[in-house]
Amino acid sequence: MRTLQLSLGLLLAPVPRSAWAVQAAPTDHAAHHLFVLPSFTFEDGATLPHTVVSYGTYGRLNARKDNVILLPSSYMADHHDNDWLIGPGLALDTTRYFLVATELFGNGHSSSPSNTPEPHHGPRFPRATIRDNVEAVHRLLVDELHVGHLAAIIGFSMGAEQAFQWAVSYPGFSDRIVALAGTARCWPHGRVRLAAEIAAIESDTAFRGGDYVAPPKQGIRLFGLIWAGWLTSQQWWHDELWKGPTWPPGDSYDAVVSYFSDSLFAALDANDLLLQAQTWQRHDVGATPGFEGSLQRALGSIQALVLYMPVETDLYFPVSDARAEARLIPRVDLEPIPSLWGHVAGGGGDEGAKPFVNAKIAAFLKRSG
Repeated sequence: MRTLQLSLGLLLAPVPRSAWAVQAAPTDHAAHHLFVLPSFTFEDGATLPHTVVSYGTYGRLNARKDNVILLPSSYMADHHDNDWLIGPGLALDTTRYFLVATELFGNGHSSSPSNTPEPHHGPRFPRATIRDNVEAVHRLLVDELHVGHLAAIIGFSMGAEQAFQWAVSYPGFSDRIVALAGTARCWPHGRVRLAAEIAAIESDTAFRGGDYVAPPKQGIRLFGLIWAGWLTSQQWWHDELWKGPTWPPGDSYDAVVSYFSDSLFAALDANDLLLQAQTWQRHDVGATPGFEGSLQRALGSIQALVLYMPVETDLYFPVSDARAEARLIPRVDLEPIPSLWGHVAGGGGDEGAKPFVNAKIAAFLKRSG
């Protein structure tokens, strides 16, 4: 195993910090790294040589190694995904915590269809699961950083999916998990939305089954339009909440729609977009080996304290799904985020909700078990 320093010149694709909005500059500086596994076998049976996990670190690891918090990333995001929680006076103060912020397979920095050579390039990349991502990061923590226990795991969206999977796959590894706008499985309503986004790309004649010569631009554009209709809330659109300084991409309906359809995903690789969408779509902690497909048994096995923070108006991960799951978790605080900004409020997209989320997480981290 080895870790490489990652310079800006080595970034393999222009991945956004988060695939929903422009974020403010980070409040603290991260050290960039690449963790390389000589080989890694995915759940689908494929073995990938030279498998890379891109990640960032903030703060210092203390002598007892008991101040580590893992921050798994969301859809197509990099390790700056949770910068809005990091800094003096915020939930994640780097004078206290050592933060390890990891990036999902398929984001263009970690091993992805776009940056992996044949015979695993493009559509031939392994069908990565959330459990695959958790397993690779477990090896990073244990084998490379020599960390055997975490103070917490905090994740937004697909990061929340990873947090729940950690709590099921490694029940004693973390004292706490925080799930922001994400559930322990992708429920049917979410799967059909993702199916539409996937089909938008695959239906572009330029896609050619993933072996495209030129990017399937129209498919990616349609992908972004579908994304736009689900990302916030109906009330957000009705009240035109894009107006004002908190929404930099534009202050008119046309500008906002153009941002989603023509800008947000335009520079990203279509196979990367599809891999992570399918990883999201297939996720279910009940499918973890040993639980025989039972979500109830899997969630009932969680030993960690759980702070579950769905967004009241989220269309991606509805609060009703979170409430149903919370009833199955032994030690859980369910704290819905009051916001009209839908899914993005769980990732710092609503300035008005940020203090609420930061305060809840800070108090949760300080609470005794």
